[in-house]
Amino acid sequence: MPLAKRILGQTGIEVSCLGLGTVKFGRNQEVKYPGTFPLPEDKQITALLDQAKDLGINLLDTAPAYGSSEQKLGRLLKDRQDWVICTKVGEEFAGGQSFYDFSAGHTRRSIERSLRDIKTDYLDIVLIHSNGKDLQIIESSDCIETLNRMKDEGLIKAIGMSTKSVEGGIKAVELLDVVMVTYNPSTTLDAEIIDYAQSLNKGVLIKKALNSGHDCNGLNNSTENNLRFSLSRDGVSSVIVGTINPVHLQENVKSVL
Repeated sequence: MPLAKRILGQTGIEVSCLGLGTVKFGRNQEVKYPGTFPLPEDKQITALLDQAKDLGINLLDTAPAYGSSEQKLGRLLKDRQDWVICTKVGEEFAGGQSFYDFSAGHTRRSIERSLRDIKTDYLDIVLIHSNGKDLQIIESSDCIETLNRMKDEGLIKAIGMSTKSVEGGIKAVELLDVVMVTYNPSTTLDAEIIDYAQSLNKGVLIKKALNSGHDCNGLNNSTENNLRFSLSRDGVSSVIVGTINPVHLQENVKSVL
């Protein structure tokens, strides 16, 4: 049985209900996973991408803040047209720490760099990588205006925000095409955002369905239960799960079939 695909709100973009997060492709410093890990070699990433495609995954989630993830995707990804690439803007990671810039100039430079690094002439989805001050970013920066301009230029197909507050998520749903929210059995506050997005036919991507690997011990918090919980919420388009382990990737897909 192939992995189900869903339409991402009003964008017309068809995404697999399970997406592959790529933070571990390029960054292993200051990450919130329970264990340390070495960065994968190119051949490991190539094999994982081939496996993901064979399993029916077409959505890849990356970001400038994910270290060398974008560059590795640009170097190793084949058949660009078969993939939906979601990247981000606003957060940078350098010298072992994050910093944020939502200005018009930085937003444009970041998008142009992502296009170069991923070796593509368009980005399917670009999300604002929130620092937690969602409303301030939306209301007081030039980020959305700049992204809309680049969307009009054909460089971006859909724009959205990876939010960290209910208030910010609600506002993002009203103004943008897509919202990325946290939703798992132990964190359900963003259900309000998901419901609102569904009412306006906006796309919803789920992050931290497995609570960054902390929430999958015991029967009630198994990977399968968490993923099914997140995907069963009406309005959810896709759940993003990051891994560099081919066995985990296979199990994740199997759990949602």
